[in-house]
Amino acid sequence: QVQLVESGGGSVQAGGSLRLSCAASIYTFNRYCMGWFRQAPGKEREGVATFDTGSRTTDYAHPVKGRFTISQDRAKKTLYLQMNSLKPEETAMYYCAADDGFRGRCYTGKSDFKYWGQGTQVTVSS
Repeated sequence: QVQLVESGGGSVQAGGSLRLSCAASIYTFNRYCMGWFRQAPGKEREGVATFDTGSRTTDYAHPVKGRFTISQDRAKKTLYLQMNSLKPEETAMYYCAADDGFRGRCYTGKSDFKYWGQGTQVTVSS
């Protein structure tokens, strides 16, 4: 069982930055697909960015490319999402997710993540 605990959310003005963290109870030498998702009120959940801990490759949703960076500190077992140039429409609950034993590609279109955190709220004001 993997536990995920997000932190780092908050309120920021448009154009500002935030860094989200996800502390994960994962095994260092196992391969996981980890990702950040977000869900705004009345909208569907969408994938933001993913990180394959085995190949250490990343994938980003088109709207965030060039502004967001996903990374992992392997020793700390922590996943990060650095978000720059934030926009009001990116106000949402942000969730960390992980999947182990997966087959295929680790990317933002993957929908069958096994483990989810409780979420952290990001509010961007105009």
